[in-house]
Amino acid sequence: MTTRSGSARYDGLGKEGVGHVSTQSGVLSDQKYGFDTRFGDEPGTNPEELIAAAHASCFTMALSFALAREGFSEGTLETTAKVTLDKQGEGFAITRSALTLNATVAGIDADQFARIAADAKANCPVSKLLNAEITLDHTLTA
Repeated sequence: MTTRSGSARYDGLGKEGVGHVSTQSGVLSDQKYGFDTRFGDEPGTNPEELIAAAHASCFTMALSFALAREGFSEGTLETTAKVTLDKQGEGFAITRSALTLNATVAGIDADQFARIAADAKANCPVSKLLNAEITLDHTLTA
């Protein structure tokens, strides 16, 4: 099967430390992250943003393939994922990933689309990985 990798380095400790994250493909290479990029507005990335991008892309691809299996060949799918990080006790937990989908699929019935989208939400690999509430709101344009 496929295995992909990412890596992180953190120089310094706590709020004063600065992290750098990289991906196997090189799309991210020593991208800065840390307290201020996670909880503030400093430029850089953070784990929740990366998880949101992974979830949105995984779900959208799963839905695309599911629609193709059902015989649909034309359309556009645009998904945003909003990942919520909540304080729990002394630590934090990712508690939710809210997917919002705008779709244009030629010739599909709204009920059929909703069924296929719900299945893609439940069965994309990132959804299966997350131990959090996952919601899906969608808009279908014919």
